[in-house]
Amino acid sequence: MLNYKAIEILTSEQARWGTKPLVDAVLQFIRDLKIAARCIVTRGIAGCYENGEMATGRLEILSYNMPVRIYIVAPAADMDRVIEKLSGMVEDGIVVLHDLNVVRHQVKNAFFPRQLRVCDVMTPQPEWVSPESPLSDAAGLLLSSVFTGLPVLDEKRRPIGVITQGDLITRGGLPLRLGLVSESGQDRLESVLGQLDSVKVSEAMTSPAIIIAEDRPLAEAVDLMLARDVKRLPVVDGEGRLTGILSRLDIFRTVMREAPDWMAFTAQKIEVGHLKRVGDILRRDAHAVTPETPVDEVIRIIDDNDIQRVAVVDHQGKLLGLISDRDLLRYFKAEPEGIWRLLSKVRQPFRKSTGKNGPRQELSETTAAMVMTTRLITVQEEMLIEEAIGLMAEKALKRLPVVDEEGRFKGMISRDSLLRTGFAGSV
Repeated sequence: MLNYKAIEILTSEQARWGTKPLVDAVLQFIRDLKIAARCIVTRGIAGCYENGEMATGRLEILSYNMPVRIYIVAPAADMDRVIEKLSGMVEDGIVVLHDLNVVRHQVKNAFFPRQLRVCDVMTPQPEWVSPESPLSDAAGLLLSSVFTGLPVLDEKRRPIGVITQGDLITRGGLPLRLGLVSESGQDRLESVLGQLDSVKVSEAMTSPAIIIAEDRPLAEAVDLMLARDVKRLPVVDGEGRLTGILSRLDIFRTVMREAPDWMAFTAQKIEVGHLKRVGDILRRDAHAVTPETPVDEVIRIIDDNDIQRVAVVDHQGKLLGLISDRDLLRYFKAEPEGIWRLLSKVRQPFRKSTGKNGPRQELSETTAAMVMTTRLITVQEEMLIEEAIGLMAEKALKRLPVVDEEGRFKGMISRDSLLRTGFAGSV
């Protein structure tokens, strides 16, 4: 048997807590606690009150203030803080506490509550560009944004396309991701933006725009994102005008805000269905190299795989560091032209030369250990995906390395895999 308690509140439709109906205030309070509690509200068909007032559906004049019963069941360990708060909220009614012996408690994991709408989650009033704007304007806005794409609007503020960082690279001539261009120095950034001045947004954008109405369920928007393989959706009102943008990061922040502590539930012997863990979404084909691997081989691996990260491991498989194109650019500051050409897929290796800074190293003489980032955030396979989502959203990470208890590298997880696995079958 499980030790539970029940709170029963006998009140009326007219009862208030502050400016809210008491029923709404109690429901919101219980929901915000994120504990293993269920709450049921029932409306009576007739009743009488201590002051002599009658309520009955038989006579229209007496049907305006029907009795209401609020019934809350939760583990006894959580009930002290519940009853203390509720006792102060109920200014018109009776509060009853029952002891319960619960035989079994089961609950199904949900990625986010089904009542959420797109407008509850989206980022409102995002930046946008017109189709006649130069690509340099779009690039400048993306440089200062957490998003990697912008809606393109017509004269009536209706989305007709999206311009993404990928569009800038594939159709606009941008040689590298904007963050890398920015890190290459102000002169380089100004030069690249200057080259984008001559191209219009309409020439590089992805069109038509895949949009979602602001009043649609969030679950429908996630379905659309996964089916069409997009990272963001412009959000429109009833007239088709832009009101917001919904990104994976918005969804992850919602999961962080809404998800209860599922591990605490299981510790209370509550059976939680559809829990998913990092091990369920792990990319085990992530590439790994040893510390001695030459950097020219590392660059080839980064260029050839979609994970865009290379793990550095010792001979026992323990994770020592990660290498991305950003790490390479930072390391080879003394040889900016060579590494720029390599990362932007113009194959021109370093040349040995002598200057005031001494000989420049060739790529083949530089090892993975010299370039890798060693300050890593890692997760383990047993971590719930909700926890991993929270970590990635908090730290603004797109990928996370996974290790076992001994620190051995097991693979990588990404935002896309978290969204796909978390959402599947949970709402």
